[in-house]
Amino acid sequence: MAGNDSHIGILKEIAELLNEGTELNRVLTEVLRRLLHITGLETGWIFLIDNDGKYQLAAKEELPPALSLNHCAPMCEGGCWCVDRYNDGRLNKATNIFECKRLEEAIENQTGDTNGLTHHATVPLRAGEEKFGVMNVGSPHKTHFKQDELALLESVAFQIGTAIKRLRLAQQEQELALAAERNRLARDLHDSVNQLLFSLSLTARAGMEMAGTSELKDTFSYIQNLAQEAQGEMRALIWQLRPRGLENGIIFALSGYAEMLDLEMETKVSGAASLPGKVEEVLWRIGQEALGNCKKHAQEKKVELELEITSGMVEMSIRDKGRGFNYDPDKVLPSLGLKSMQTRAASLGGSLEIASKHGEGTLVIVKIPI
Repeated sequence: MAGNDSHIGILKEIAELLNEGTELNRVLTEVLRRLLHITGLETGWIFLIDNDGKYQLAAKEELPPALSLNHCAPMCEGGCWCVDRYNDGRLNKATNIFECKRLEEAIENQTGDTNGLTHHATVPLRAGEEKFGVMNVGSPHKTHFKQDELALLESVAFQIGTAIKRLRLAQQEQELALAAERNRLARDLHDSVNQLLFSLSLTARAGMEMAGTSELKDTFSYIQNLAQEAQGEMRALIWQLRPRGLENGIIFALSGYAEMLDLEMETKVSGAASLPGKVEEVLWRIGQEALGNCKKHAQEKKVELELEITSGMVEMSIRDKGRGFNYDPDKVLPSLGLKSMQTRAASLGGSLEIASKHGEGTLVIVKIPI
């Protein structure tokens, strides 16, 4: 590993990488790769850990076969000593892990080659009092890290923690700015376009009453129907931009949206938990699309919505008994709206299931881990 005279240069290089990046996992991967290269270490990985103690593998470099098999399954499940120590508060500084539990289990169960890697150093990623996860680094047959090596790793970890905080704050600011822009656009549409359509509808109605011929009455009637239909579409668009009631929970918001669409929705909720904002947003967007499809295509007013919340999963299903369509799960989704629903669920590691047959209605099920 590099000597003390190189530490300042290493920290400077790492800082430059962290300041340039904007996408968290890509930044962590590049920093980890560079750190290993300039320190002479060979293997490393970073776990990001949330406030509930759940971890995810955010970056990895040169994992041995025993840890990388089945798309790194050994790194994405089960417990280990470094994560346990992090969660119970014992891991507060760079530490030698004398034996790695994941590697020990791989050797014991003969699940793959460890390439001589048995030990690693573990460093918490933090910025002030905030903690974000751990960074582990090691090399084949290296069983101990000196104090100056741990001090360097701790300095790098502090830089990484500060960068994580910066990137997350920037993302929050971006989301707030996007929400503000959506609200502004919703207000503008309501105050301008929606009012114009309302005025057009009234004018057409007045014209219809004043018209002297049946042909002219029919024309004004057609204009009024178009204006009212456009008003309905505008109200739905405003709901999409600024869902009223989402602050009171996803069921309240979707019930209001169904009422706006003139649908009769029966709801059933089991389990109780406060859902993360991102999960509620995705459920809202998927539910909105599903209810919109019920209104447009099902030709059936009655809709059933079920929400089940467990300790690790939220499942939402929306069912109608309308026209349905012949859906083949082995083929590409037939509409952009359905593809969008699938993409939104996948963005949070979830899944979307659709069951539908012509004349037998449609069932949409979304599952998202929490």
